[in-house]
Amino acid sequence: MTTNQSILLAGAGGVLGRHITQALTEAGHKVTGLGRSQGNEVRADLMDRDGLLRAVDGQHFDTVIHAVTALRKVPMRHRDMYATDALRVEGTAHLIEAARATGARRFVSESMVFGYGYGEHDDRELTEDEAVFGPPGNDPELERHLAGMRTKERLTFEAEGLEGVALRYGAFYGPGGTENLLPMLRKRQLPVPADLHRVLPWIELTDAARAMVAAVERGRPGQAYNIADRTPLGFRAHVVMVAEEFGLPKPMTVPMWMMKPMSYAYQIAASSLRVSIAKAERELGWTPVYPSSREGLAALRASQV
Repeated sequence: MTTNQSILLAGAGGVLGRHITQALTEAGHKVTGLGRSQGNEVRADLMDRDGLLRAVDGQHFDTVIHAVTALRKVPMRHRDMYATDALRVEGTAHLIEAARATGARRFVSESMVFGYGYGEHDDRELTEDEAVFGPPGNDPELERHLAGMRTKERLTFEAEGLEGVALRYGAFYGPGGTENLLPMLRKRQLPVPADLHRVLPWIELTDAARAMVAAVERGRPGQAYNIADRTPLGFRAHVVMVAEEFGLPKPMTVPMWMMKPMSYAYQIAASSLRVSIAKAERELGWTPVYPSSREGLAALRASQV
């Protein structure tokens, strides 16, 4: 499973999807985009099973990638994640059916490190083989999100006749993503919590896309891979770094309790975890070009000069 594959990319029109398309094309693969919007070669909604199967009828692909979310902006409240939760459950089941109908051999899913659980973990780096993925949430809202990530991976790995691989990404930043923060920082409309002892894994978007190419070509069936840079960083520290790199006002720091009305953002800000990327480096031959947000943001800024 190396070059010259025919690949159906669900979510090709999204920020990550556009980077994946470019990276796969540069690696010698033929990418067909699947989505609801114009510009996709296959127009279909993952939540519409029958419509999706009609849309792929008679087509053949070697690999199908599930990189679909319903997010158009940063999720702030739990309800902002509901449509993406559904895509992770019903949408994944429907796309697996479509993958089988096209004769695909491999199915690769975009997953997230937050599937290890919201909240504070210890300072040990979590590995794919030791940490529990999708542990029960400690309230109905968190369980809804975790169940979505847990189910998406289970369906991926258990799909009969398909080689299922999952990439557990850190928090995204980079071209097409970070720019959305700049207007808010310019107007000082993005307060950040005091999170000096909390860190999260981050991943620059072009590095994330390169990892997807590696998973398509070399991922081991039935395996998940952590995809992050080498420098976990708190949400506040990352946003401050964005402001510094782009010469914008430093964001206002607020007590953590003031974020509680933004229920989902509060859970992210209150979480702290580290992940090991040794398995991805060893098995996929992938390593991040940008070892930290500092290098990735500097590259983004330089590209805009």
